[in-house]
Amino acid sequence: MTDFQKYIQRYLDLIPSENWLEELKKNGEQTVELYAQLSEEQSLFAYAEGKWTLKELLLHLSDTERVFQYRILAFLRGDENELPGFDEELYASQSFANERSLDSLVEEFQLVRKSSQILLESAQSSALQNIGTANGNQIYAETVGKLIVGHNQHHLNIIRERYLPEL
Repeated sequence: MTDFQKYIQRYLDLIPSENWLEELKKNGEQTVELYAQLSEEQSLFAYAEGKWTLKELLLHLSDTERVFQYRILAFLRGDENELPGFDEELYASQSFANERSLDSLVEEFQLVRKSSQILLESAQSSALQNIGTANGNQIYAETVGKLIVGHNQHHLNIIRERYLPEL
């Protein structure tokens, strides 16, 4: 197993069931429910120096999902161009998430997730097996879809373990 395969496997292992499309919907709902319980003040909390606030983390989920959506779209359509990686720390530092309302960030997340659901649910199963290259690694379109779920679950776990106990 390559380092890349090991890296993505840690996210794939977090998907609670084989029905990853249903899990996509569920963990999106769980994310919205969790954030709906936070006040504006709480959403500015970071559990340690140098860690993202809850607002920054939510926008990170939306940003990452958008990048993954583009990769999925390109692979579904047979695009053979290599797609670039992205620097999540740079994106977070340039997001100005903390200057936005929590409601606007939640709304954005919901719209991005709905867009992912439509893209993935309408994809032909054969096209989900298309392979593309992103950040120097070959990957199936379906696997990128699953990474949306696993990545989101990873961050939900972090919120529950490191943020919420401190609020």
